Amino acid sequence: MSEEKKTQAVERIDRLKVALNEDFVQNQLRSTLAENSGAFAASIIELYTGDTNLQQCDPRLVVMHAMKAAALKLPINKSLGFAWIIAYKGVPQFQMGYKGLVQLAMRTGFYKHLNADIVYEGEYKTANKLTGEFDISGERKSDVVIGFFAHFELLNGFSKTLYMTKDQVVKHAKKYSKSYANASSPWNTEFDKMAKKTVLSNLLSHWGYLSVEMANAMENDSNEDAADKVKNEINNNGNIENMDFTDVKTDENQDQLAGTLFTNGPGF
Repeated sequence: MSEEKKTQAVERIDRLKVALNEDFVQNQLRSTLAENSGAFAASIIELYTGDTNLQQCDPRLVVMHAMKAAALKLPINKSLGFAWIIAYKGVPQFQMGYKGLVQLAMRTGFYKHLNADIVYEGEYKTANKLTGEFDISGERKSDVVIGFFAHFELLNGFSKTLYMTKDQVVKHAKKYSKSYANASSPWNTEFDKMAKKTVLSNLLSHWGYLSVEMANAMENDSNEDAADKVKNEINNNGNIENMDFTDVKTDENQDQLAGTLFTNGPGF
């Protein structure tokens, strides 16, 4: 890297630190994360420092999108898989990970079981078009991935399963993810996790119980068309609370933050 580019990078990071130190941002972080606010601010700086694409974005906008993750109490370390801030054509975007979506669903207290996973060659057998059930109990023949499924069961006994082929997931991602082709996109670094999130997101947006927190998170998620579906449901049905429908290194501060954020939730 030339001296000029190094100087520019330092200037951008300094601008980010200035944005983070603004009273409004500090007050929001403290009110949301309490004693973990400093560690989260440090994780934003680390993310920005280690991502040259993100450094092309306005530091204030990066902080704004990071605050969405803070409001949801989701760490933005890419390696943890809860949430990301992705740069697309010089504009930062908040993107929720598979683990983040699971975490928010479990916080509602309405889910008895919630799962998403890979389907390998030989495992998929049949589908019941009438009931929507899928039989994926076949014997695995190879390591070839043919699709992904998501399943949930509510405490009241209602359950639903969704299956998508790998080709369907790829087609979906190309259509709805603006950053799909970017080398730093989670679709290129964490494809299986993003695929599971896509299937789970579509399942929950159609059939799951969505709390206000989940609805807001899915609406702010720049990766999935589920955001549009959630908006339509909100506009059409009003009260969403009663609605049932269908390479950055991890440092000690971030590990401590992630562990603290999820003290009251399931472990990952």
